[in-house]
Amino acid sequence: MIFRQLFDSVSGTYTYLLASRRGGEALIIDPVLEKVERYLQLVAELDLKLVKAVDTHLHADHITGLGTLRDRTHCITVMGEMSKVDVVSLRVAEGDKLAIEGVSLDVLYTPGHTDDSYSFLLGDRVFTGDTLLIRGTGRTDFQNGDPRAQYESIFGKLLKLPEETLVFPAHDYKGETASTIGEERRFNPRLQVKSIDEYVDLMNNLKLPNPKMMDVAVPANLHVGLHQEEVAKRGWGLSPTQAMKLLGRPGVALVDLRETSERDKHGIIPGSLHAPYPDLARNVQPGGRLYVLASNEDRRIVFYCAFGERSAMAVQAAQDAGLLSACHVAGGFDAWKKAEGPVER
Repeated sequence: MIFRQLFDSVSGTYTYLLASRRGGEALIIDPVLEKVERYLQLVAELDLKLVKAVDTHLHADHITGLGTLRDRTHCITVMGEMSKVDVVSLRVAEGDKLAIEGVSLDVLYTPGHTDDSYSFLLGDRVFTGDTLLIRGTGRTDFQNGDPRAQYESIFGKLLKLPEETLVFPAHDYKGETASTIGEERRFNPRLQVKSIDEYVDLMNNLKLPNPKMMDVAVPANLHVGLHQEEVAKRGWGLSPTQAMKLLGRPGVALVDLRETSERDKHGIIPGSLHAPYPDLARNVQPGGRLYVLASNEDRRIVFYCAFGERSAMAVQAAQDAGLLSACHVAGGFDAWKKAEGPVER
């Protein structure tokens, strides 16, 4: 497996790049905007295809690189379902799998530092975001932080992992790069408490200053979504109501870009075809499945995904490939359900 730990000295942020092999798919965790060029250089050097960019939570000390990486690579952006970020491509929940070729991470909901904090378990290592740090824990005094929730996340989930499990946090300010669950259980001073009340009292009396970039980073990180209005201005966007009127028409092909796990969990629009987003480039080129469908059968392609981000990128790719009738459902399957469109399991 390819594993790289990258560091931003300004914010003390660790970013992780994962892939199963050279030439394969890659995933990045907690990217920092100012380091995007370095990430892309490393991806190119290792001959990787970046397909997913993930944030463990809404960061307050740096601006995320999610949006820029999406714009530069057309990767899928990922956050937890509790996140209040405007739009990401994929939202994950406790028990889900976050997968790329050859790599699969288990999703753990670990709130407390913020109410949208998630950890990701990969075999012998866990990426803990700001929930569990090396010899520390993430502060709980803003962004709906909750020391009781954090205690449960740490003692009820993370510390129940095998002792030898490597701990890779999102931040460190002392030069530490990794730890283990066993080390943190024995030597983390904040975990040497006898009760949840003692932990709550400890966290409520830290009296820490706010992060220097908090007033800039939080608003910026809340709005990382692809602006679908630009796609709509070109006439490539359909409202859910408009899309409903196309159901069952012989000259229309509804194309679901989501992953199989999303379809299984949330359902599908009746009659839609499944063509996962990672295969898009191949599918819309001459000879590709969707290119043949649109050209030979004279069908209008209507893409949809979870929230409209992947489908907006798909429309642009299809238009660039000459499929000029392509459009998408604005707001995706989420907007479809809110408009009470039919759903099939």
